[in-house]
Amino acid sequence: MTEAPAVRHLPGLVPRAVHDVRHGRFERSLSLLMSGGALVTAAEIYLEHDRASFGNRVMWWPVVLGPLAAAAGVAGFASERAAHTVLPVVSAAVVANGLQGTYLHARGVARKPGGWAMARYNVEMGPPLFAPLLVTMVGGMGLLAAVLRRER
Repeated sequence: MTEAPAVRHLPGLVPRAVHDVRHGRFERSLSLLMSGGALVTAAEIYLEHDRASFGNRVMWWPVVLGPLAAAAGVAGFASERAAHTVLPVVSAAVVANGLQGTYLHARGVARKPGGWAMARYNVEMGPPLFAPLLVTMVGGMGLLAAVLRRER
């Protein structure tokens, strides 16, 4: 199969990366991307939950899972075995925690004065409703990396 003319003329590693993605060979790269996303997300979660004074012990879970996910992503990048064992387990925990966080944030919006009847105000002023879904996406990247084929 020939590459599209626009891809053939791109410099360096880009044509190879496009070829790998088209053929499902993106395990190492996606593991590393997931690792970076987990670190950035964990740092942001720490700052936001610290602002809320870690009022609930459950607020620590995504802060702890972030560095674990980053380590699992680096391990998945370095080792094919880790990419198929450690990475999916930690990624599944991150996805589960993200879904739990979405529920808890929705519950937090409901507990604000006026609840969902004043959704426009409470979604803006309450806990960020869609932020935990970003955590879920980071975990989803790890799960996807675990099922892809390894780059050569």
